[in-house]
Amino acid sequence: MVSMIETTMFGRKMKNPLILASGVLGMTKASLETVCKNGCGGVTTKSLTLEPRKGHEGPNIVETECGMLNAMGYPNPGIEAGLKEFSGWKRSEPMIISIVGKDEKEFGTLAAKVEEAQNAKPKTGNPLLGTTALEAVISCPHTPGYGVMAGQGTPESVTAITNAIKEKTKLPLIVKLSPSVPGEVKVAEAAEQAGADAINMGNSLGPGMKIDLSRRRPVLGFGMGGLSGPPIKPIAVRCIYDIYQAVDIPIIGTGGATTGEDAIEMLMAGAGFIGVGTAVYYRGPTVFGEMAKEMEVWMKKNGCKSVKELIGAAHV
Repeated sequence: MVSMIETTMFGRKMKNPLILASGVLGMTKASLETVCKNGCGGVTTKSLTLEPRKGHEGPNIVETECGMLNAMGYPNPGIEAGLKEFSGWKRSEPMIISIVGKDEKEFGTLAAKVEEAQNAKPKTGNPLLGTTALEAVISCPHTPGYGVMAGQGTPESVTAITNAIKEKTKLPLIVKLSPSVPGEVKVAEAAEQAGADAINMGNSLGPGMKIDLSRRRPVLGFGMGGLSGPPIKPIAVRCIYDIYQAVDIPIIGTGGATTGEDAIEMLMAGAGFIGVGTAVYYRGPTVFGEMAKEMEVWMKKNGCKSVKELIGAAHV
């Protein structure tokens, strides 16, 4: 029997449209598998860079009175070790490999390495069985040399990055945009015109800061960080709504969704999938199954038979 919240992503069936966002519980294949067992429809790995990165000095995360600030700085083992870790993915849930580079050349090199690993034979390397897509992150608000701090949130930059990636891989490409940079609609349009297969709207907002009154210093080791959680949801919903009117490719709505009704709101704004990140901290790793049940309860109560009929429902 087909569930009312089942959907598909690039031809892969998903039990629901909830996707683990990059950077949360995505450091190992085992952690991704655990999230899948807890009810998510798909997963995104931790963002991988060309070389290993330690990331920013801690503290890296702090809860505020209005959401959570984080400044991780992309800690990761580098693309080579990362691909080995995530190789052999055999679960039915789509796995998205997240990559982040300093410029279009780095993004192209990263994409080429993923493509090579994806096509590797067992005798020459571990194939990334089940990899569904690449996600190019151009939206981090708190890491020098990357994302917003590298000026990647412009139509010109996203065009160059998208072209560089599409030249190196046949995998579907998701471009992750920032709600912090004005003109996200133009950037989404540029990504689509350059060949992107989907948009992830978006990332943490900011940067913002929290100061320790006793120390008279910023709490975060980097000083500032991206704001996530429920407070940024209205901005995410508005960005999704505007982009839905401008592009024809699918949208992953990310930013502040912590309940099933939050997910439905993003669907109505135009998202086809929902990225879930900070909600894991607030509600625990079982949040995916809980949100899925909450979606079903609302849909049954309101006479909805499928996710598809909700996508873009708020548009006249």
